[in-house]
Amino acid sequence: MNNQSTSDFFVKFRGTRGSYPSAKINYLKFGGNTACVEVRCGKQLILLDAGTGIIDVGIDEIQNSIISEDKKPHQATIILSHIHQDHIQGLQFYRPLFMPSSIINLFGLNSNEENLKDTLKTILFDKVFPLAIDEIRSNFHVNNFSQNDIIVISQNGEIKTFDTLDKNINLKSDDIKISAYKTLAHPKNGCLCIKVEYKGKSLVYATDKESYIGADKKFIQFAHSCDCLIHDAQYTYQDYINPIQPKQGFGHSTFEMAIETAQLAKAKKLFFFHYDPDYDDNKLSMLEDEFSKNNESVLFAKENFEMYL
Repeated sequence: MNNQSTSDFFVKFRGTRGSYPSAKINYLKFGGNTACVEVRCGKQLILLDAGTGIIDVGIDEIQNSIISEDKKPHQATIILSHIHQDHIQGLQFYRPLFMPSSIINLFGLNSNEENLKDTLKTILFDKVFPLAIDEIRSNFHVNNFSQNDIIVISQNGEIKTFDTLDKNINLKSDDIKISAYKTLAHPKNGCLCIKVEYKGKSLVYATDKESYIGADKKFIQFAHSCDCLIHDAQYTYQDYINPIQPKQGFGHSTFEMAIETAQLAKAKKLFFFHYDPDYDDNKLSMLEDEFSKNNESVLFAKENFEMYL
């Protein structure tokens, strides 16, 4: 692990679980919260997905603002890979969202050509939550995002979006570049794999991604030579091909698929992610012994584990 004196590209796992949260004592090692990864590039906070793991980020942010001397308003960029419940179910409880001074920009894949704000309004707020989305008092902006878009965030918090074909993207040395690759296997409307690039380093977040036989060549090109690949590994191979309840086509990978993808992409580090909620600490520890014991570059994401790229 790099220390903060040599890198300000910070990554922390806040939720590693897929499908639904598991609040059980034998889930403490790897975590029971659903998908959320905290990324800090310089002064900017980026949150990859908003499963229940995002709730503790919000609590920490409020506590830090109380003791902070600069008293700057909370600012965050949230990127949603897709809108399945395990990737959005913590958003309503992200406390800075309800602080008037907060500036929160959310980007995500719209569903069925609908506006993402309208979709979130229906499934998260107006009908199932005490507040309607338009009653949120913070500076909350919801934006559609696709693999044809590039997001650039400056260290002063300014956000610009570009088309991938735009030839006039001029990046400063400390700008953050965010791009996406769309998978089609899951869900029906697709899922975005996210790449965050900062000061010559890159992180690729690939949740809810099922690999192909021979791997996904376009994704490998997208993730090629990344410093860290966070890849879906929901199932063991045995569960994936189980003749009674097969998981093929569910949109998730096996641990072997993730390894093959990382090797072909020449990723410097691989983290398994989005564990099946049936896999407790004992099972994941056994899998960790199998896949990681003799390979320092293959790791299991654990809730609250943090590192600098």
